[in-house]
Amino acid sequence: MCDDSIHLAGLPKPIFSSWLSKCVLPDGQVDSDPSHPPNGAQMRIAFSAAVLSSLLVFTCCGKALAAAQDDAAPGAAVYAKSCSTCHDKTVPRMPPKAVLQQRTAASILKTLNTGVMKQEASALTSTERNQVAQWLGRKTALGLDKATLANPCSAAAAPSASGSPAWTSWGGGIENRRFQPAGAASLAAAEAGRLKLKWAFGVPEVTALRSQPAIYGGSILFGGGSVLFSLDAATGCTHWATELPAAVRSGVAIGSPAGKPLAFLGDGAGNVYAVDAATGNPAWQVHADVHPAAVVTGTPLYHDGRLYVPVSSIEEFLAMTPRYACCTFRGSILALDASSGKVLWQTYTVDRGATEARVNKLGTPSKGPSGAAIWSTPTIDTAAHLLYAATGDNYSDPATDSSDAVLALALDTGKIEWSRQFRAGDAFNVSCALPMAKNCPDAAGPDFDFGSSPMLLPLAGGKRALILAQKSGAVYAIDPDERGKPLWQAQVGQGGALGGVEWGPASDGERVYAAVSDEAFLPMSIVLDPAKGGGLFALSLKTGEIVWSAPPSPCATRVRCSPAQTAAVTAIPGVVFSGSLNGHIRAFAGVDGKLLWDYDTAHDFKTVNGVAAHGGSISVAGPVVAGGTVFVLSGYDSFGETPGNVLLAFSVDGN
Repeated sequence: MCDDSIHLAGLPKPIFSSWLSKCVLPDGQVDSDPSHPPNGAQMRIAFSAAVLSSLLVFTCCGKALAAAQDDAAPGAAVYAKSCSTCHDKTVPRMPPKAVLQQRTAASILKTLNTGVMKQEASALTSTERNQVAQWLGRKTALGLDKATLANPCSAAAAPSASGSPAWTSWGGGIENRRFQPAGAASLAAAEAGRLKLKWAFGVPEVTALRSQPAIYGGSILFGGGSVLFSLDAATGCTHWATELPAAVRSGVAIGSPAGKPLAFLGDGAGNVYAVDAATGNPAWQVHADVHPAAVVTGTPLYHDGRLYVPVSSIEEFLAMTPRYACCTFRGSILALDASSGKVLWQTYTVDRGATEARVNKLGTPSKGPSGAAIWSTPTIDTAAHLLYAATGDNYSDPATDSSDAVLALALDTGKIEWSRQFRAGDAFNVSCALPMAKNCPDAAGPDFDFGSSPMLLPLAGGKRALILAQKSGAVYAIDPDERGKPLWQAQVGQGGALGGVEWGPASDGERVYAAVSDEAFLPMSIVLDPAKGGGLFALSLKTGEIVWSAPPSPCATRVRCSPAQTAAVTAIPGVVFSGSLNGHIRAFAGVDGKLLWDYDTAHDFKTVNGVAAHGGSISVAGPVVAGGTVFVLSGYDSFGETPGNVLLAFSVDGN
């Protein structure tokens, strides 16, 4: 087993994105405590075992790297003595040697010297780091200058300032409805069944894609690894590519403060960026929160000269090590001046810092309150001059009334005007799945975060509804004009740590379309269950009644497969698009759920930029539709799903 002598709390922020990758637990080490809530407990245990196998390998690597000898043979010997203990294990979030060999020597060396493996590689000499990078990686450089781009656009394809159909935010607008109107979609329901592959773009050096693209001025902007790309939406040629200090984690949003279009995004080190959308030149950079575990997962939202940034963290996972003093992170919303990055206000979801010393039922000291991270893009209500944000669970005791809730904040000041909680007492961290559960809060879950953005929708008679979809498998409608008064509730999934509705529904104004995850693992393992999860539900916006449901796409004989539908849903008039962890992207008729189109992305592609590309699981980012083209990211391997590195464009005409 792994040596736990390396302290988590002291590691630099760039390493956080690599922590969830690491050692295999001994067979049978799962939480079987009958006192834990039965609803979703099995899912939570399997999920946490998978994350634990991912998280703790950094200690294995640190121990293995320390064993490297100065007289080791170049390259292969350094790898065998210092890296193979971890990289030759087939575990989630840990790239095997075959994957590392797809990367360039330059990028591997950068990772060892200044990136996510800096701590693990610190025991190696400079010569050894060079040797292993040269032995593992390809010798060609990624090349981000326009002169070295594999498929540069001609001057005639330069991005325009405006005029073309656009999708410039996570939810397709400040209300987060994830609906593209007919004019901008330029794709009729009758045409959806004739969609063909138009072009494919391979993203080098990655095995997962989660950064939902933005469409603006005839360009598509998205993040892959630590690179922000701008491509021509029609052909896939590259306008520019800008390398950032850490891996892109959020989607991309576009706004034009002072008339200048900027691309906004966040990363796994807690940074927020503004980049010139026309040139790729950096405009400003801000660190979202002082906590070392902070990350920006939700896509920032631009409105009226301001940028609203949701702040989350990975501290829930760090609590797995018994030595970690859990927990001190608090979720927040950050309001920035979009032109300069100046902080206008920051409102925390937990109203006081984690100063309260407690001892849990196992006798372990802990800190609290903490958690209530904001994983999703907030929603703006211009009529009420409010911002709505959905929160996650608490990480430690005491539980607060702001976790698993929706908060209504004043746009000008960030003051919380009202809130409504949907699950009280949900304090959880991944330690709860360990046999000793040293850092587990007394409540021990059930981990029913909100990972989906609130949706603001009009109802008949001038009424309005705020729709919230939860990992519990429940979809709620509340009245935003009556301080969150309940309107209806519908249950569409079983729920769990990786269950329920993960990244968000869509609505065409008549129905709410919610895809269900319920991602599961085979008993006593971290192997995905190919027979569990998935499904798409259409709910009446007025009553919450289930109008229709569509079954998941089966896995058949595919390995590392799950039918779960975790990615956000996207709708256009008459059509609903939903991706799956088994690699399928499908289109359904909005009125009755009839399957209109099904494309399996999990295969090799010939790409416009010449990069070897393969599709895999579809998660997090939903499809983006604009100008008659459907854009899909394929590849996701966080919990044993299928890796991939391809952006796909589909249209009726094809290529």
